[in-house]
Amino acid sequence: MRPNLYLRNAQVVTETATFRGGLTITGGKISQWVYGNPDLEADEILDVGGRLVLPGLIDAHVHFSEPGRTHWEGFATGTRAAAAAGVTTVVEMPLNASPPTITPAALQAKVEAASQSAVVDYALWGGLVDNNLDQLDALHAVGVVGFKAFLCESSTDFRRIDDDLLYAGLQIARRLKTVVGVHAENEWLTRYLTQELRAANRRDRQAWGEARPPAAELEAIQRSIYWSRVTGGRLHLVHVSQAEGVQAADLAKQSGVPVTVETCPHYLFFDEDDFVRIGPLAKCAPPLRPRPTVEALWQCVLAGKVDIIASDHSPCTWEEKERGQDDIWLAWGGISGLQSTLSVLLTEGVRRRGLSLPSLVRMTSANPARLFGLYPQKGSLMPGADADLVIVAKDQEFTLQAVDLQYKNHHSVYVGQTFQGAVHTTLVRGAPVYAAGSVTGQAGTGCWLKPSMLNISMEEK
Repeated sequence: MRPNLYLRNAQVVTETATFRGGLTITGGKISQWVYGNPDLEADEILDVGGRLVLPGLIDAHVHFSEPGRTHWEGFATGTRAAAAAGVTTVVEMPLNASPPTITPAALQAKVEAASQSAVVDYALWGGLVDNNLDQLDALHAVGVVGFKAFLCESSTDFRRIDDDLLYAGLQIARRLKTVVGVHAENEWLTRYLTQELRAANRRDRQAWGEARPPAAELEAIQRSIYWSRVTGGRLHLVHVSQAEGVQAADLAKQSGVPVTVETCPHYLFFDEDDFVRIGPLAKCAPPLRPRPTVEALWQCVLAGKVDIIASDHSPCTWEEKERGQDDIWLAWGGISGLQSTLSVLLTEGVRRRGLSLPSLVRMTSANPARLFGLYPQKGSLMPGADADLVIVAKDQEFTLQAVDLQYKNHHSVYVGQTFQGAVHTTLVRGAPVYAAGSVTGQAGTGCWLKPSMLNISMEEK
């Protein structure tokens, strides 16, 4: 068949190699790899001008807060931001919405909202809370990609779990061949330290980090790994902020424990001194860590010990950040970062630390697709895969401005930062959703993705 589109004169990047050449796209699928720069016939020919062509990013961890809290975000603005960021699939979390996605009925309400407004494709986490064990089979049958759980307190309508439900949830995950994603911080230690600090009238920014020390995170990581080992249930550790946590997971993997580990761009870009300087915009949980911890985490990334890098995009209104200026406990804890993942990794990783482009693809595209049962339809450039692509001007320098943000609320800790590596064009299933600085995708064209092969090992290539 005659290709619909020929992308030529590119530097094509897969998770294993880079090559000078291009791709052809037919019927929304990648149909051929092209080496060199030959003349080929196609309905449309796009000279990429030597820019990078990567698989579209799959952001494994976003909060769009819909339904119920669309004043924070929503699938309309959230997926527009994804398109601008080179993210072609988002995997949306079950909390911060009202109701949270802990029953099939709540899932359906979310799907109805997303189907009307999503610009890029999306998959959905379900929630594991105290106590909805009787809902997990039904949520899985409808199409969630996994179950998210908190070991520390999150919100009144998304209740944290203790070891009994973590054990039971992992058993169910093993039977269903799905995954439990865990926010790993020790509830009892963080609660005690918070109470002590607040009783001492500590409202300064340093108090936030003191209330959630690395030890509280590491203990919860190690405990979760233990129950994964005992049950055989697949565990995904979200937003790990320290090398010790990554190393614990890596050691467990070597002994056969089915565990994967995720970190976030903000743990690789900012440190606790930045938090003290910037304030509530940089408040998150786990908190930003000291600079030596940041550099040790980078060493884990460069060594290939981190499976996934995801944004943990967790927006709110400016007022909910501003109220924590003089009392850090009052600020909403979350970073709006979906639009900055690729720029952070290109700047801090590829340019400054020698991160390879194939490694970047592995952590941001291929491995997320594998974890959620979407590979190789998503996350790869194999012929037959969906033509989800991002074209990147690797050497283009820019300073992020609030006006550039597609979020519902135009603030982010990354505003004012200078990056090298700008998204030029984003394609979803061969159709442009972002080009020339503008979102071109139409609301409602994003597809709901359901897992097909969640039993695939992360080691399979």
